[in-house]
Amino acid sequence: MNNPVRYLQFSGALLLIAVIDLLPAPWQIAVVLLVVMHLALPHWRRPGIALVPAATSETIYDWRLRWISEPALRLVRRALPRMSRTEREALDAGTVWWDGELFSGKPRWRLLRQQEPPTLTREEQAFLDGPVEELCRIVDDWEVTHERHDLPPKVWHFIRDNGFFGMIIPRTYGGLEFSALAHSAVVMKIATRSVSAAVTVMVPNSLGPAKLLLEYGTEEQKDHYLPRLAQGKEVPCFALTSPEAGSDAGAIPDFGIVCRQDFEEHKDVLGIKLTWEKRYITLGPVATLLGLAFKLYDPDHLLGEEEDLGITLALIPTDTAGVVIGRRHMPLNQVFMNGPNSGKDVFVPIEWIIGGLAYAGQGWRMLMECLADGRSISLPALGTGAGKLASRAVGAYGRIRRQFKQPIGRFEGVQEALARIGGYTYMMDSARVLTARAIDSGEKPSVISAIVKYHLTEGMRRVVNDAMDVLGGAGICLGPRNLLGRTYQAVPISITVEGANILTRTMIIFGQGAVRSHPYIFHLMEAASNEESEKSLQKFDRALFGHMRYLLGNLLRTFFHATTGARFARVPGRGSVRRYYQHLTRMSASFALLADAAILTLGGSLKRRERISGRLADVISQLYLASAALQRFNDQGEPQEDLPFVRWVCDQSLHTIQSSLSGVLSNLPNRPVAWMLRWVIFPYGRRFNPPTDRLGQEIAEMLLAPSAARDRLTDGMFIPTGLEDQLGRIEDALDKVIRAEYVERKLRKELAQSIDTYRSIDDLVTAGLAQGILDASDAELITSADAARREVIRVDDFPNDLGKEADHD
Repeated sequence: MNNPVRYLQFSGALLLIAVIDLLPAPWQIAVVLLVVMHLALPHWRRPGIALVPAATSETIYDWRLRWISEPALRLVRRALPRMSRTEREALDAGTVWWDGELFSGKPRWRLLRQQEPPTLTREEQAFLDGPVEELCRIVDDWEVTHERHDLPPKVWHFIRDNGFFGMIIPRTYGGLEFSALAHSAVVMKIATRSVSAAVTVMVPNSLGPAKLLLEYGTEEQKDHYLPRLAQGKEVPCFALTSPEAGSDAGAIPDFGIVCRQDFEEHKDVLGIKLTWEKRYITLGPVATLLGLAFKLYDPDHLLGEEEDLGITLALIPTDTAGVVIGRRHMPLNQVFMNGPNSGKDVFVPIEWIIGGLAYAGQGWRMLMECLADGRSISLPALGTGAGKLASRAVGAYGRIRRQFKQPIGRFEGVQEALARIGGYTYMMDSARVLTARAIDSGEKPSVISAIVKYHLTEGMRRVVNDAMDVLGGAGICLGPRNLLGRTYQAVPISITVEGANILTRTMIIFGQGAVRSHPYIFHLMEAASNEESEKSLQKFDRALFGHMRYLLGNLLRTFFHATTGARFARVPGRGSVRRYYQHLTRMSASFALLADAAILTLGGSLKRRERISGRLADVISQLYLASAALQRFNDQGEPQEDLPFVRWVCDQSLHTIQSSLSGVLSNLPNRPVAWMLRWVIFPYGRRFNPPTDRLGQEIAEMLLAPSAARDRLTDGMFIPTGLEDQLGRIEDALDKVIRAEYVERKLRKELAQSIDTYRSIDDLVTAGLAQGILDASDAELITSADAARREVIRVDDFPNDLGKEADHD
């Protein structure tokens, strides 16, 4: 298979066989004989080969098994690398949802559109309007991050007393039993006020003891711990990352040895002697309950014949003898509690394994299935919150702040940044809601959770960077008035936790998606990994020929859509939205075809070709993100004011997909295959352009003034009503500046000849009153707008020693 010519012969022959089931029996026989002579029997001139079997379906099927599928199965078994236990458990985790449709090459849009629009229950909305709103009011982010380096005691008590740690816990255990959508909405709203508070709330509700107990805990464990967690009597953390095993969590060196030992007042207790060293553990310094991941060994065979039992999870109270809670880490001034912990020869009873003895060695699968909550709910909510805050605050700032006698939001360079802020925020919020809805419908979308984790935290990085450009000096000077300084510092945190973004893109999204979401590859691998038997061969045969038909279908579908501009693709929608559905259908087929080509030509080495797998990951990601934007537009009744956002997201996604596909074709080692596929996928060249300047200007203008579209874009964020907070001042100033614009413009026009003689707005107003250009109400309008504007653009200042002397006093 290393010979490219031989490989093309092999692939071409299989493509021919893919249509056998559609042909009459005599033609089936002819095609089978040609392929058998060409592939399975290189020395085909042996006597008797020319004999033609009876033209029956059974005979053809038997020939296909013996001369095509059986040699191919042997070939695949030799080519496939041995799959580790952790890799197999990672692939088995979660479910396939819309990602499977995108991998199919012909997504069934009706499956997406027929779902009911997402809504919160009355209780969930009341919680957002009540306790969450109150929490946002009492949190002072400057006090948290600069003065206390911790949440104030009143905030800790409020979080515990109001059930924030128990949002995912059922009511029967005293929890709130919120949906994934509500969980996401709570974290997102808090994040627009304080990232530190948001992280404190989100961790116990994502990857932590509560989630693991709900999924796998024994009834005794649930009855004991879940009520305490829901009431805030226990503060949980989960210890996974080790100094020597970060992204490669399956290689954790922490271990436990099954043994017998006295424990407290009990004699000869069956348990585990644990040794571990962990770091980066959120809530670790204040946790009372430690979830721990370690490798379990049974050298004395106290549990059975197997010695290496695998990764195991246990719950350990932090006051257990031998548990060492280390000092704090300082995650870039986002001062949520985070720190290391360790233990050496710490003995715990075997019953402390989450799920009991039955789940010993099942920890990696448990983690993979539960990890999706952090990836698909909490971190996307954090990124979306940053986008909403930037859209509302920085958009308004662009109207309030002036340079060269006009709002800075009127400059094209600033509008370019504002367009990206608005466009990415719409994309992030769409994906956040769609993914949460999938989870609420019972899905555990492992591939999609990686997509939204990566792209919504990367979207946060792009949005916040653009926002800092617009704010300029006001963005880099920290203080109570700086809305985005701490969010800017939080960006590296969000892109690092729950899997570093580089590896999420290059290894997980496509690496896992190519096997998990592809309609046939997992079945091929599964059949090939089974022991040799007639049943395994038949299963492999079905997957092999199904794959070949799938590959041929996508080849024809891609070329047809590419040459016709996908105008005949049957899709929903109207007008320009319909065209986006058609273009995405075409790109889905192109992606499916090129993904198969990369897998077939590179085989196991694709795992190491991370630039290629990263570009393919970008394609399926953008297909999903554009799907989410279209679905949001549909769910909200297709408000025409929001159409610029939809167009921006889809244009950006299609352009990125096109660039990524072209990048794969330019770097695919098998150049004949790459040349052929480029002609199939882009027969007229690359036609998708990024969002136009005019479209960007439309979006920027929507952020510069109050509107229904702006309110929908920023719905769900915390907006203070008073003037004590910077966002409240911005909201107040925006309204006043817009109302004063017409009068001030008239005033400046009337005084145009002598305007240089007036040095301030007060001078202009005085002259306007004196000359009868303004009346008292007009003067008050201009004066109050200018005062509000100046209050917004003020920057915090401090004593020369930054208050250190006062701190010492």
